[in-house]
Amino acid sequence: MRVAVIIGSTREGRIGDAVGRWFMERAQHRSELDLAVLDLADFDFPVHYPGRATDQMTEFTEEIAKAEAFVVVTPEYNRSFPASLKQAIDFAYDEWQTKPVAFVSYGHGSAGLYAVEQLRSVFTELHTVTLRNGVALDVLQQPLEGHPGDTGRDRSVGLMLDQLGWWGWALREARAVRPYVS
Repeated sequence: MRVAVIIGSTREGRIGDAVGRWFMERAQHRSELDLAVLDLADFDFPVHYPGRATDQMTEFTEEIAKAEAFVVVTPEYNRSFPASLKQAIDFAYDEWQTKPVAFVSYGHGSAGLYAVEQLRSVFTELHTVTLRNGVALDVLQQPLEGHPGDTGRDRSVGLMLDQLGWWGWALREARAVRPYVS
């Protein structure tokens, strides 16, 4: 199953790429998943939504269409998610439908959970299935480095990927049997 891992922060000095690598190190051993990283910092999206899609917008949307499931890696900024992530999400519509979305969030205090709760509403509007279980990292209380074999975090990743796989296969089979009506 093709899973797009979307790194949602584009800020200079961000740790989103490090969180994405941390997650990929734990997920890459899952042979049933074909993981592809879509780091929004690697795309040159327009500041204003153009009348016609740019090549970068089209490339991103095509990657979303190819994926059968998603893991969104998001920080929490001011109790929400980054504008760069919302912009990218909005470039696609039908491409998201009937696919599961899981979250790896990070921040301080709430560990990014306010961002995830807002993203659930956005993805519900796009006819996705968001997973109950995710991975929430308080990066100031427990940094990514220096915790090899952190079984609590590793268990969270494993459970989330188990659920993502279950929903991904179930929704793939459903799409094959009956077209989705939105």
